Amino acid sequence: MADVNIVNGDDEIVGPDKKKQKTLTSIKEGILLGYGNPLLDISVNGTEEFLKKYDLKPDDAILAEDKHKSMYDDMAKTYADHVEYIPGGATLNAIKLAQWLLRVPDATSFFGCIKKDEFGNILEKKSKEIGVNVKFQYTDKESTGTCAVIVTGKNRSMCANLAAANLFTEDHLNNSENWSLVEKAQFYYIAGFPLTVSPPSVLRIAKHSYEKKKTFCMNLSAPFLCQFFKDPMLQTLPYVDILFGNETEAETFAKENNLETTDRKEIAKKLAGWKKENTSKSRVVVITQGEGNVIVAKDDKVTEYPIIPIAADDIVDTNGAGDAFVGGYLSQLVQGKSIEECVRCGNYSANLVIQRSGCTFPEKPSFQ
Repeated sequence: MADVNIVNGDDEIVGPDKKKQKTLTSIKEGILLGYGNPLLDISVNGTEEFLKKYDLKPDDAILAEDKHKSMYDDMAKTYADHVEYIPGGATLNAIKLAQWLLRVPDATSFFGCIKKDEFGNILEKKSKEIGVNVKFQYTDKESTGTCAVIVTGKNRSMCANLAAANLFTEDHLNNSENWSLVEKAQFYYIAGFPLTVSPPSVLRIAKHSYEKKKTFCMNLSAPFLCQFFKDPMLQTLPYVDILFGNETEAETFAKENNLETTDRKEIAKKLAGWKKENTSKSRVVVITQGEGNVIVAKDDKVTEYPIIPIAADDIVDTNGAGDAFVGGYLSQLVQGKSIEECVRCGNYSANLVIQRSGCTFPEKPSFQ
């Protein structure tokens, strides 16, 4: 597919007779590649009786145990008339938001592991409908990863069964067709969660990015990763050009690595100054703080950007807000926009998603 010129998100031919020339950005097919743990979110408006059946709390987020394994099929059957299936998982959430904003088919690619079962087929189909070029690794050892989202009133109970998502291997990168997508991409995004699955895959992509002078982005993603998967995280960090995280993750990283400060701005500065292989490109560290300002550190300088104010009554679901922010940021990054524009689009995306159920979005973006 040829490059597509995008003007403010819409295909347009700009001629010399235009009174106002708009900036053209050439978005290449496959410019952004993500690798992560794909999950199919199965979302329903449920009942307290259903929660009790599987020993779930109304407002909680847990990993599935054996007693929950039959719940996903049960949800699909019990709530067949109004069940909603949403492609999910932290990395895929960010990639699909970026794809939605870029509006060029296959501008983004994604790697992850699923099974060719009913939920896997839905996950693959819906991801492709968004425009993401998904290249899954398939396994027969586990079912496709799922996350139950059971809404009761204002509460959301989430129960994730990683299953096949945990079985991704570096073999997938040895396939020439898949590796060609790595070579084609100029930007990479990997949430921290794959560090629990296949650290060699993460490191291989990160090293490729460094060797070819591309841009590699990673996310701290969860406090437990900073604690219990510290070694693979620290092995990858020198190759990271842009690092994302929220306030809790940043504070946990600081504690675990003896940064001797709880000041988030100082943490961001120290992370920005962490050992980096590609010294010709400064590391950018982006820390979100929920309702607080977004902190950005680069070259020993810290800048704060306010979020978009929102009334509490307008917030529907904060899950996925961080992923949406990253997706918005990446959509502008691949177009060569400034940090300020990247953050502005990140805030737009997060603000949009928290006013909807699940990490979802309307047909077309309104970001300008």
